[in-house]
Amino acid sequence: MSDTDSFIEEVTEEVRRDKLFALLRKYGWIGVLAVLLIVGGAGFKEWQKAQARAEAEATGDMLFAAVEKNDDAARAEALSALEVPSQEAEVVVDLLTAAHQLASGDKAAASATLDGLAGGDAETLEIYRQIALFKSVVIQGAAMPSDERRVRLESLATPGAPLALLAEEQLALVDIEDGNAEAAIERLQGVIADAAVTAGLRRRASQLIVALGGTPQAANQ
Repeated sequence: MSDTDSFIEEVTEEVRRDKLFALLRKYGWIGVLAVLLIVGGAGFKEWQKAQARAEAEATGDMLFAAVEKNDDAARAEALSALEVPSQEAEVVVDLLTAAHQLASGDKAAASATLDGLAGGDAETLEIYRQIALFKSVVIQGAAMPSDERRVRLESLATPGAPLALLAEEQLALVDIEDGNAEAAIERLQGVIADAAVTAGLRRRASQLIVALGGTPQAANQ
């Protein structure tokens, strides 16, 4: 009986082995393909990282070359002529270009560059568009009609927005320009009472309230 059992076990094991080999021959390519995909995917990711690193380095070199020009006008011209590979890099170029245009005394060009960024590609992050819009309004100042300034600033003054308090400060200046000191004081009181106000902005708002004949709420606390 033991010999018979042993023989049956050997046959059974042989059958199992044959079935396994048959399965490997039929489906083994799937495992090979999976390994190739894993290895290939890892290699592709490394290639992408290397490409991104090379692009970033090339962009940095172009920026440094542009800002090393002799004067701000030349720097602005060199920056505006750059062709960069990504939307993020384009934002940096536009902001640097506007800064050097402003430093060279060309407010109109700086505002135009910032307006282009503010109203440009929809893929640009909203915070960058808001920064560009705010800086353009501040740069133009009284050269822009007060009604237009008010509309632009009110779009940035939504409660909770990143530049809301700075926009409120500028709106107060528009109120003063329009001869409405009371509205300016009320707006500035709201600024200094906001929990998110910075020390510098609170100080400026308080000084302006005093200059307008009011008393800052913070002074009463």
